[in-house]
Amino acid sequence: MKARNSALVIFVFILLGLTGCDKINNLLNPKKVEPAREAPAVAVKGPVVARINNLAITLKDLGEDIDAYNAMVPADKPELKITTREKKVDYLKNEMVRRALLYQEALDRGLDRKEDVVRAMEKAKMELLVVELVRDEAAKIDASAKEIEDYYNTYKEQLKEPEERQIREIVVSTESEAKEILIQLLQGADFATVAKERSKSPSAKDGGDIGFVAKGKRSAQFDAVAFSDSLDIGKISNIFKGPDGYDILKLEAKRGGKEKSLSEMWDDIKRGLTFLKQQQRIEGLIGKLSRDAKIEIYEGEIK
Repeated sequence: MKARNSALVIFVFILLGLTGCDKINNLLNPKKVEPAREAPAVAVKGPVVARINNLAITLKDLGEDIDAYNAMVPADKPELKITTREKKVDYLKNEMVRRALLYQEALDRGLDRKEDVVRAMEKAKMELLVVELVRDEAAKIDASAKEIEDYYNTYKEQLKEPEERQIREIVVSTESEAKEILIQLLQGADFATVAKERSKSPSAKDGGDIGFVAKGKRSAQFDAVAFSDSLDIGKISNIFKGPDGYDILKLEAKRGGKEKSLSEMWDDIKRGLTFLKQQQRIEGLIGKLSRDAKIEIYEGEIK
């Protein structure tokens, strides 16, 4: 037994002499070698079009990537869009596979543990989750048929197509001149001819024709006269004081102003009401969360 123990001691001393204390310690307590890090495996749904180590690219992934790419192509360069099978395959090989390889290499180098990268990923995660929460809350909201009908009945006047009127005008500097011209017009003088000869408005060269105009495009005084229910097509208005002098108008034609039916407006009202209710729900949720949270704002730190 003593001989066996002596032999073991001698063997250890020989090892110490050959390798040194640090090396023998490594031999007796070998360090665990870290394997290369790979992208975390994600549950795969649908057909797989490529696999890079343990990272699968699905047909859906490819489609979403191509849709995002096509959305960025300028409208005047449709030929750059990826629409054929060959272009899709090229995009997969030259973009998505190459990106996956670089992503896995970044993981192997531990770049995902860098402080600024971690912070950026947390911000991106926060933004994605906020979008998902808003989408989740919005999905619970819809506008009922009664709400749509009530909205239509309340605002159907405002929902009319904007009315436009084709107007001719004569603008002069003094009221006395305007009265003289109005008498001529009432006696049968041609409005366009008089406008060309006597109006100081830029429209004079066109016989006073300013084309079709909607409310709010000219002065309040102009709208009150031009869109008066008493002014019929072919009729001439009384004199009124406008921003540039004394005006006389003639109504040539009308268009628009049609009241839309409930069925015509249904989808638009539904979308608008649903969006409004969704916003109210989100604001309500934020209000509740704010009341339950401890919020501290340090304005003094903002320079």
